[in-house]
Amino acid sequence: VWNWRGYSIRYQHSGNNGPALLLVHGFGANSDHWRNNISVLAQSHRVYSIDLIGYGYSDKPNPRQIRDPSFYTFETWASQLNEFCLDVIKDQPFFICNSIGGVVGLQAAVLAPHICRGILLLNISLRMLHIKKQPWYGRPFIRSFQRLLRDTAVGKFFYKAVATKESVRNILCQCYHDTSKVTDELVQIILSPGLEPGAAEVFLEFICYSGGPLPEELLPQVKCPVLIAWGDKDPWEPIELGRNYENFDSVEDFIVLPNVGHCPQDEAPHLVNSLVESFVARHAKSSSSTSHC
Repeated sequence: VWNWRGYSIRYQHSGNNGPALLLVHGFGANSDHWRNNISVLAQSHRVYSIDLIGYGYSDKPNPRQIRDPSFYTFETWASQLNEFCLDVIKDQPFFICNSIGGVVGLQAAVLAPHICRGILLLNISLRMLHIKKQPWYGRPFIRSFQRLLRDTAVGKFFYKAVATKESVRNILCQCYHDTSKVTDELVQIILSPGLEPGAAEVFLEFICYSGGPLPEELLPQVKCPVLIAWGDKDPWEPIELGRNYENFDSVEDFIVLPNVGHCPQDEAPHLVNSLVESFVARHAKSSSSTSHC
């Protein structure tokens, strides 16, 4: 557990040699979503996997009680990553990120360019619910719906329906192409932290967060190398739209992962682990294990 600004942040660490890696999960997930990557990558890297504040087994301060409308934002999570690098890793890691974790990683690299050495984005969130991606005439309706969810009992009712084994299994079976990978263990990994006090409020707060940065706004500002990999059977973040990101100067390559859904690190860990190893080997300098921020 790492104490960050008075909050308890849970993280995992494995491996004592080689370049540092920081694994960043997506929406509703936690550091256990990397369980099929940590031990393999730790054979030749120092691997850290973190629960973003509000998720997993990190603290979940109630957004209503903090009275800080900009608490659960990409800037907060990005600051959390950068300060974790300085306080705990004490080195310049590579960020390996899935889904919204990719937006967090990019934002962190923009805020503190000297910390991150490279980013591997796995099916980064396109943020299709962002207000800028909605037609102007639909925006008032979206805001009204978000207020309904966040400020009335409807949201709690909705969350209660989602936070069940059956619902979590159904959602995972949507986003995993190989549904045999949706095991009881995986369902429990996602569901258990979601039943902790405060999880419902954080979930509803994020669903109603339609501002903040878009990947296409962050990518031109990133100074470190970026590699994008995309499961081509992702129903949530269509690969056709993701391909547009390969045109940015910071993006060195766009790799298609065939017959893989939204969470490649868990559905096809063998593909992702070898991608991470080759990407890091390409960009790590011989001094990687001794260089400090």
